[in-house]
Amino acid sequence: MRLATIRVASATRAVRVEEDRLVEVGAPDVGALLARPDWRRAATADGPAHDRAGADLAPLVPYPRKILCVGLNYRNHILEMGRELPEHPTLFAKFAESLIGPADPILLPPESAAVDWEGELAVVIGTAVRRADEAEAAAAIAGFSVLNDVTMRDWQYRSAQWLQGKTFEASTPFGPHLVTPDELPGGTRPALELTTSVDGETVQRASTADLVFDPVALVRYASTVLTLRPGDVIATGTPGGVGHARAPARYLTAGSRLVTEISHIGRLENSAEAEKPAQRGAPA
Repeated sequence: MRLATIRVASATRAVRVEEDRLVEVGAPDVGALLARPDWRRAATADGPAHDRAGADLAPLVPYPRKILCVGLNYRNHILEMGRELPEHPTLFAKFAESLIGPADPILLPPESAAVDWEGELAVVIGTAVRRADEAEAAAAIAGFSVLNDVTMRDWQYRSAQWLQGKTFEASTPFGPHLVTPDELPGGTRPALELTTSVDGETVQRASTADLVFDPVALVRYASTVLTLRPGDVIATGTPGGVGHARAPARYLTAGSRLVTEISHIGRLENSAEAEKPAQRGAPA
């Protein structure tokens, strides 16, 4: 099964993705759908349908309660950064304000001159779970999506805490679909090809099988700390090829075209643009 969240007029709707159409399933977004204990049955409902071509996709889960991110979780990326393989996952957080849709512009804040890309496999939780064992952790995974953890490196490394460089507003593409594990090679431990390109040049290519801590292990670990709830997101980390590790370093600039794709799930296509004065500050 494939699910998505679309924008319709001034609202959003959760939809089931079919070959050439998107079918509303009676929830305002995928996060709200997953909050229903019977979400799998509810997702088979037949509501109003929309043409799949040209649909305006919102972030898959627009307002997750938690976005947990994992640092240094691909073997090749860890070696690229000159570090040893970790004994435990490195966790940090993002906030919902950072999320944008699969085709929305990435806003480049005037405060940063080092905006980098990080293509990632995203885990979406479908069942509340705490201190999960392996079977419970696997069962709690509703599905997978694509996320790019766009990072302001000059802010990330201002201190030992990464959050401030990781959660600038309107910087993190997320979508296009949630794909349930039964549709993926490897199920809840999927083996998928992840690629990131900038202006047509492939800058990252890896298999999600290279993860040090796979999705089931991450759900087990994170659920030890706190309850994971439906709609929560775990970004599983990025492989090698980030701009900051290049010599010389390379970053996104106004007009850069960032494409993030994971086989069997889908792709994000986002252009970077300078944040305009009207886009700054809190909404009224």
